[in-house]
Amino acid sequence: MSRVAHLRALIEHPSTGAGERAAAQRMLDRILSKSNSHAAMDGRSYGVRYERVGRHADLESIAEMIRDDLAFVRVVFDDAPHVGGPGPNEPALHDVIRDAPRGITYSVVSSPAENAIVITIEGVPGEWVGSEGVSPELKRLADELVALLNSYNHDGEQIGKRFFARVRTPHETLVW
Repeated sequence: MSRVAHLRALIEHPSTGAGERAAAQRMLDRILSKSNSHAAMDGRSYGVRYERVGRHADLESIAEMIRDDLAFVRVVFDDAPHVGGPGPNEPALHDVIRDAPRGITYSVVSSPAENAIVITIEGVPGEWVGSEGVSPELKRLADELVALLNSYNHDGEQIGKRFFARVRTPHETLVW
């Protein structure tokens, strides 16, 4: 079963709880948005999840939804590639966040004073950060987390950012 089909089945299943259904819907939107552009008139751009939290949502509400998204990816899709594997004409499922090493965890905090939401990547393997700098794997993970943060954001000349999206490691070896 493809990831999209799995999410749709979860969303439509009558015994799926409201919170899990909402997280599944956000995840489905994220998958489907990778090929969509959500640009508005007047140079404004809105992330694909911008409407989910409403235009008056505070940073903590947005941070909570991001925490749910991260938990959903790690828990719901944890066994997805192992359950029969992809079909004969389906590509293997790969998600940078889900497929990160097991020791990696994420903390999401809102900082109203800085108007920012910060995801800290904890438990980064030593080989991902070394004397030669940041590994391509850690860079891809950070880029995916920034994309997740910005899916709740807006930007434009006249409106500015809703919040600043930051991703870092505990030792500040990586800051986006």
